Amino acid sequence: QLQASGGGLVHPGGSLRLSCAASGSIFSINAMGWYRQAPGKQRELVARASSGGMTNYADSVKGRFTISRDNAKNTVNLQMNNLKPEDTAVYYCNANLKYWAGSPWNDYWGQGTLVTVSS
Repeated sequence: QLQASGGGLVHPGGSLRLSCAASGSIFSINAMGWYRQAPGKQRELVARASSGGMTNYADSVKGRFTISRDNAKNTVNLQMNNLKPEDTAVYYCNANLKYWAGSPWNDYWGQGTLVTVSS
């Protein structure tokens, strides 16, 4: 199970920090990341971090967003700076994980948290 938090309303140029925690008896987590879905648009990748620390970002957020991950705590955070109205969306936490050694890797999703950037 993934639990996300940290969304809200912010003015353009402001900052927000999203947090997500994976709970349960997790055997291993591969990648963790954040996706977003704006009204009328498809869900898109925002940022993702591998278990080894490699990160990748959508071009639209490079230089403004930073993803960080704590493997010991099974958490992933997204620091969002210089927010723009086009960043308005529901943000979803994602983790690719397995709950025991013999299980396949599966994608799990958090409940979504709304980020609204507006003056």
